[in-house]
Amino acid sequence: MAPQTEKETAPDCQGLNLDVTRRQFLFIGGVSLVALSLPSSLGFGGQQSMQAMVAAYPRTRIGSVSELKLNDPVTFKYPYDNTFSTNYLYKLGAEAGGGVGADKDIVAFNTICPHQGGFLQGRFNPENQVLGPCPLHLTTFDLTRHGMVVSGHATQGVPQITLEVEGDDIYATGVLGLIYSFYDNNVAPA
Repeated sequence: MAPQTEKETAPDCQGLNLDVTRRQFLFIGGVSLVALSLPSSLGFGGQQSMQAMVAAYPRTRIGSVSELKLNDPVTFKYPYDNTFSTNYLYKLGAEAGGGVGADKDIVAFNTICPHQGGFLQGRFNPENQVLGPCPLHLTTFDLTRHGMVVSGHATQGVPQITLEVEGDDIYATGVLGLIYSFYDNNVAPA
């Protein structure tokens, strides 16, 4: 069967004769459909800003800037006093996403892998400024980039504790991300 070469002619639009083949029509239609379905957050359509969901808790003092040592994590519990609320406070020595302090290098992260609950305590690599690998599935998290996944099976970053500095005091103010074993960070575990 010979390829179809017949053209379908569209009606004149202000003196323009638009000849379009079936293949061109389908291609243009497909491209249009894709363009219309792209989310506005990618810059197409309305300009809506996206904001991170942060679970807010009472402002709690968790340490002092003067007591932090470079690449020496300090353990603290927040927002609750249970195993899954164990966190590390770090002074990384390099600017980090969400970092506070004069150099924006003080950050805090939960120590439980969000994938399947592997314990990340003692798995900080100061040379690469990553947390991990997780002992269960080897996920590693970049602490300079909001705890995002560098490699491994996790599909979300390790939860970051939002911080504020007032003078020499460091305060935890919220949690960015869902803590493993919680179905809602705002509901205290039993």
